[in-house]
Amino acid sequence: MRLLLVRHGYSEHVRRDLIADVEGCAGLAPHGLDQARRLAARFASSGRADDAKLFSSPVPRARQTADVLAPVLGAPVIDMADLRELVPGAADGLSRAEYAEKYGQFDPMSEPTRPFSPGGESWNEFRTRVEKTLDLLARTNAGKTVVAVSHAGFIVVAMRLLLGMSHTGQEAFLDPVNTAITEWTFEAGRWNLARYNDAAHLGLEWPGPAEPSTPAGQQRSA
Repeated sequence: MRLLLVRHGYSEHVRRDLIADVEGCAGLAPHGLDQARRLAARFASSGRADDAKLFSSPVPRARQTADVLAPVLGAPVIDMADLRELVPGAADGLSRAEYAEKYGQFDPMSEPTRPFSPGGESWNEFRTRVEKTLDLLARTNAGKTVVAVSHAGFIVVAMRLLLGMSHTGQEAFLDPVNTAITEWTFEAGRWNLARYNDAAHLGLEWPGPAEPSTPAGQQRSA
């Protein structure tokens, strides 16, 4: 399997400084839609994702990114809930200031079993979900190319898991750019990293506007 993990385009909820899951997400900002179109044009010109299967997180900013890619890839979008960012639970739709006032600081490294908010995931639960999702994609898509539109958190956790990085919070910081490609291959039971954070389609714009990569906007050591 060849797995292309794509971070969604720059999203509208950032302008409003909101935590946004499926219900709280207002979708892509105009700039993010342009990023998605640039990625689609890159796929169209390269042909390297022809005959790919296209999966997407159901969160609107990811799904809208996938919808832009679908005509170019000639593939329907397959919703995959487990490609979501860390699930925020009751905090969905809160501003980051409201979250901090209500729940305090979320530090996944020091409190890996603490849910983000009631009904949300802990960091450990998120990691387990990412690991199971990668395993499922590998087992069910042997010999195929898969494009999976997801979120920074999912991509970073996948990096840490597949590269065997520790979780002490002392490692280098990873933060993939919006619409960047991270490519893995899986063959004979082994993962191989082909490229990380490839945003060549954004040209001189890269890295572009910053977007928090966790629901609460905390930096993620990776």
